[in-house]
Amino acid sequence: MSDAQIGRRALLRGAGGLAALAALPSLAACGTGSSRTADGGGKGGKTVVVRDSGGSYGVALQKAIYTPFTQETGIQVKVLNLDDAPLLAQIKQGRPQCDLINNSMTSHFKYVKQDALEALDRDRLKSLKSAKIPGAQITDHAIGHSFYGQCIAYRTDAFGGKKPESWADFWDTKAFSGGRAMVSPDGDLPELEFALLADGVPMDKLYPLDVDRAFKVLTRLRGDIKKFWDSGPLPGVLLSRQEVTMSTVWDGRIADLEKQGVPVTRQLNGMRRQFSGYAIAKGAANVEGAYKLMDFALRAESQAALAKAFPSNPSSPLAYEKLTEEERNALAGAPKYYDKGFDADIEWWLKNEAAVTKRWLEWARG
Repeated sequence: MSDAQIGRRALLRGAGGLAALAALPSLAACGTGSSRTADGGGKGGKTVVVRDSGGSYGVALQKAIYTPFTQETGIQVKVLNLDDAPLLAQIKQGRPQCDLINNSMTSHFKYVKQDALEALDRDRLKSLKSAKIPGAQITDHAIGHSFYGQCIAYRTDAFGGKKPESWADFWDTKAFSGGRAMVSPDGDLPELEFALLADGVPMDKLYPLDVDRAFKVLTRLRGDIKKFWDSGPLPGVLLSRQEVTMSTVWDGRIADLEKQGVPVTRQLNGMRRQFSGYAIAKGAANVEGAYKLMDFALRAESQAALAKAFPSNPSSPLAYEKLTEEERNALAGAPKYYDKGFDADIEWWLKNEAAVTKRWLEWARG
């Protein structure tokens, strides 16, 4: 990946990134995406259109959410895999192709700043109470349905039986030798929180982030960082090839490698949680259908079904009670792990992401 590619993509992820992308016709045109329709049901001719990111996650959503919804309601579900830029451009033009948007809560906050989401009528979402959705994940325009955690992955055969327990261990290349990998801004938010945790800052005192201190700590590790990853599978690849002994990782991304017998595992202490959620596009053609699908998807039963089909960590605490002990403990959101992590402060990152990303790029190249 070239510096030019890193710089252009990373900077567009900043607070003004969506607006900048929407203004670029060549990029906006690329987001027509793929579509599919849920099978089954057919009790009526109504259709609700939902945006999701596709891939294996989209397949799981089809199985766990869309098809059962159609079977219960008779409402067909059409799915579009759209990037933020073209979808935002459609909304701004008053012609959104989607009714319901499944996206990161960070993206939803950015959409709100562009007046691109409908204000929610919470009385139309019975699952908020029945599934006990945490109050922190209920906003005026979006509801958090699940999270992914960013944590440590490591080779279990690399340290003579020792196990890293913290971000301080991630930084300790004497006791835990070998190369490291961390995320680039093309993959996720820069990992300043982990540097501060490694330097002794308590989880509940992280925000507002001390950016200067974080970069000083990052600089101590810079020579041992062999790769900056920009896609979910890459940390597992680097660990499998023994190019590094430890990497930051999205929590569910090495489960398959463990099942295949690759000597890797994860450490959830100090995990950074980021939520995904549902929102309704401003000017949606089928607002009623969007509410119904959102309410269905937020049910504890629906969240549990999705967790069985994909390593998704439900926002509903009741969803974990509907899983077996083995299924529950495989998830970073399980009660036994939850207090080990912290929620990313979206408001702080929205205000500071562009400046931090610019500084990160200069640091990484230096």
